[in-house]
Amino acid sequence: MRATSSVIVGRDAEIRLLDEALESVTRGAGRAVFLVGEAGIGKSRLAGESTLRAYDRDMPVLRGRATSTGLVVPFRPLVEALSSRFRAAGAPDDPELQPYRPALAGLVPEWRAEAVAPGYAISLVELAEALLRLLAVLGRERGCVILLEDLHDSDTETIAVVEYVVDNVAELPVLLVGTLRPDPGPALDLALAAELRNTASLRELGPLDEAAVRDMAAACLDVGPGEVPPAAGRHLSQWAGGNPYLVEVLLADLLDTGRLSRAEGGWQLAEHDEATVPTGAVRSWARRLARLDEPVRELLLVAATLGGRFSVGALRAVTGLDDRALFAHLRSASEVGIIAPDGAAHDHYTFRHVLTADALRASLPPAEQAALARRAASAIEDSAVELCGDQKQLVAALRLAAGDKVAASRQFAEVGRQMLDAGASGSAAMLLERARGLAADEDRDEVTVQLAIAQAESGRLDEAAALLDNLPPAPAGSRAAEERAQAHTQVAWVATMAEQPAQARRRIRAARALLGAGPRPEQEAALAVVEGHLALLPEQDGRGEGRGPVGWGGEDGRERLEEAERSARRAALTAEQRGRPVVACQAWQLLAMLSRERGFDEADACLERMLAVAEEHRLAVYRAEALLRLGTNAFMRTGEATRLETARTAAHELGSLALLQSVDGLLAMQSVLGGRWERARGIVERSVEASARLQNLSTHRYLLLVDATLAAHQGRAREQERALLRFRRAGGQESMLVPLQRGLCQAVGALMGEDRVRAKAELDAALAWEREHPSFFYLSGRYGLGPLLRILDGEDGGDGGREAHREALASPGGQLAWNRMFLGMADAVLRGRDGDPDGARRAVERAGRAAAVFPQAWHLALRLTAEAALADSWGEPVAWLRSAEEYFHEAGVSPVAGACRSVLRQAGVSVPQRRGGRERIPASLRQAGVTPREYEVFVLLAERPGNQQIAQSLCISPRTVEKHMASLMTKTGSADRSALCALSAESADS
Repeated sequence: MRATSSVIVGRDAEIRLLDEALESVTRGAGRAVFLVGEAGIGKSRLAGESTLRAYDRDMPVLRGRATSTGLVVPFRPLVEALSSRFRAAGAPDDPELQPYRPALAGLVPEWRAEAVAPGYAISLVELAEALLRLLAVLGRERGCVILLEDLHDSDTETIAVVEYVVDNVAELPVLLVGTLRPDPGPALDLALAAELRNTASLRELGPLDEAAVRDMAAACLDVGPGEVPPAAGRHLSQWAGGNPYLVEVLLADLLDTGRLSRAEGGWQLAEHDEATVPTGAVRSWARRLARLDEPVRELLLVAATLGGRFSVGALRAVTGLDDRALFAHLRSASEVGIIAPDGAAHDHYTFRHVLTADALRASLPPAEQAALARRAASAIEDSAVELCGDQKQLVAALRLAAGDKVAASRQFAEVGRQMLDAGASGSAAMLLERARGLAADEDRDEVTVQLAIAQAESGRLDEAAALLDNLPPAPAGSRAAEERAQAHTQVAWVATMAEQPAQARRRIRAARALLGAGPRPEQEAALAVVEGHLALLPEQDGRGEGRGPVGWGGEDGRERLEEAERSARRAALTAEQRGRPVVACQAWQLLAMLSRERGFDEADACLERMLAVAEEHRLAVYRAEALLRLGTNAFMRTGEATRLETARTAAHELGSLALLQSVDGLLAMQSVLGGRWERARGIVERSVEASARLQNLSTHRYLLLVDATLAAHQGRAREQERALLRFRRAGGQESMLVPLQRGLCQAVGALMGEDRVRAKAELDAALAWEREHPSFFYLSGRYGLGPLLRILDGEDGGDGGREAHREALASPGGQLAWNRMFLGMADAVLRGRDGDPDGARRAVERAGRAAAVFPQAWHLALRLTAEAALADSWGEPVAWLRSAEEYFHEAGVSPVAGACRSVLRQAGVSVPQRRGGRERIPASLRQAGVTPREYEVFVLLAERPGNQQIAQSLCISPRTVEKHMASLMTKTGSADRSALCALSAESADS
């Protein structure tokens, strides 16, 4: 007889917590709850109750469980959870999910056709972000619940994804419920850390007290608590220890043996004369097994040996039963409540509880357990020509149970290497760690080398380094030395990409020591590529400030980079000849960076070669990287984004969210330079926080800089400073983006405020940084805006900025459309100054053609150049100023528009009074009667400037400023100037 409680007892506080979480999710505030407790304590029952309550609210529910067989199966709980939903409801087709479908293809069978291109391994963070977006879409209307059970048995990849979801679910309509045992391990570490960070609630389920055990027994017997015999209640409390599962097992044992029976007066417990009483599930299950038919009993013992979840195929191979007998016995075992079909896989069964399998195995003597495991392993090995990864893991576990550690180690190591090749580095590390602990002495070093690579690719560089450093010495040039050298090289590449130059250099030194004086050409090529990329990384000085390689500003640094380029060229050719296409692509990518100084044609030639190698060898990652860099160069040369859009398509087809974000960052900057503010803002808002969650740090910094540059080019100084603060907090001051920060953002922002002195100071700071660092950004002002300002101000010792102009024209940076525009206007100023008005006119026309896609910058150049044209009597400065005034007035950049009007008045030209702009005034101020000119003054007050500063910014007299101030205080009801300034600052922040 089965004894199962239909209600949950003793868990009222936990149910309240889950109800509160569900209510929170319906309001759009996500929650994460972890239920922790020993096996059988009621975690799954409680989690199941939460899903029933979610169903009552018409919420989508996704439910998955980790395997309890000991197999490492990446993402199994997530695959099962998504399948549990989409099997019935179908996969969502929301357009918002389109960029994320390739990343989710491994979890959603319906999207397999959109899987990432061969050769690209979706990063865990990309997959986690994609899952988060999917859950947000599913929960958009009513919220959704994802329940993941037995996380203690999960693979490391699943734990990493769960951690990401937990940390980012707060603002999404999603409830994540996880169950796990209190066993030390990654799952418990995650739950405890999340509770400390206040990103999750953790409830540890304790044993039921005697009253709750009695209530549970009453529910099982379908009677009131007072009708349970007191002796039965004491018996269950004593031997079950408050564990609900054991309460049910022991109650079933009492019913099956007839000790507990129903009589006319109710339930009665018969006295038992045996000296011993069942002390737990093992004794109870042994007695229950004895009452089953022998074939069913034997089948269950074999099934328990295979684990808490087992396949029909494996069971058939071990028992040798035909399908008719096999399924008849499975039905018998299901009918008595011991096993049940696994809803996640049609050819699998599970034990009703993992403790059941443990108890059945423990009912056998140790020698019989080992013999059964040995027989099962041999049968599975003989059942197929080639075992899959799951089968190999099962065989390894069975060999280990049979006492054959060496055979188990070799199986675990083989599967671990396969997972490493497939990109599942976390699971690979788990299996290789298991293999290393079981390995024979002659195998251990080889397994350690593979484990080090897996650890590095999982982001655990320190652990990888420790493993490699602790290996015993190997003779230089030996096979073992070459394998270790290759591992050091791979770890060095990972360290370089992670911007850890010190670790990378240590690995390179170790690799060279192992290879000896004469490494093979392909080995030297791989090392040279890593060293070349390493040469471009900024280091940190003692103050934590970024600097380039030691001596970059001197001749030694230049020679080192030249040698790195020569080595990279040799490496590229060698790698192609020796069949190392990945190294070849890495080398051509490096050469494209290093050759930029000689011109973009040569850089593009390197990238075209990289693209050809990638396409020939179907290296989708490097194909997308090549397209991205070609698109970047095209954007810089012409200002057009056509090739960037092609690169974005390739990144989407590849399924790389990180690469998509990189392309989006460049498209956002292109939109800023092109004056398409809303498009730029939309890209930044869509990508900046997602890039932080993805830990895509370099792209995150770039997007933050784009945000600051967007504000700067619109003349919004306060927004610019807030964005720059975020940029600095993300490490922007120690990155290679400093020249763009200074020149493209802050210098232009200063010019939007008509502060030319500060603009030149920012350009000088950018130039000083570039002279001390390897820099491949050519939009910092050094090759365009800077020379123009120097020429306008007649700097450089009377040379009038001519030397800076000549230097910029001779550089590759001078060929970029953005810079050609400013250099063309600088040329026009010089020709006009030298008495060549026709040459100046032609120079302006050339600059105008280069500026076709940069309307804001073009009007800025016209405003800057007009005064020189007026002074030297060339060009059409009045028309330029009127055009610039109109543009900046419409753009809301009052200081520049005002400066244009002032210069026009000084030239004796009538300037119509601007009466527009009321639409930019907040409703409350419009209702108070504030005029557009008063609002221009009001906006500037947020920075608490003096009247003289305001007058200069707006090109009006200080007396006029006083009148506007008095009117503003009256209209806004401000008691004094300080209160008016505070109101302005408050308005700017809102």
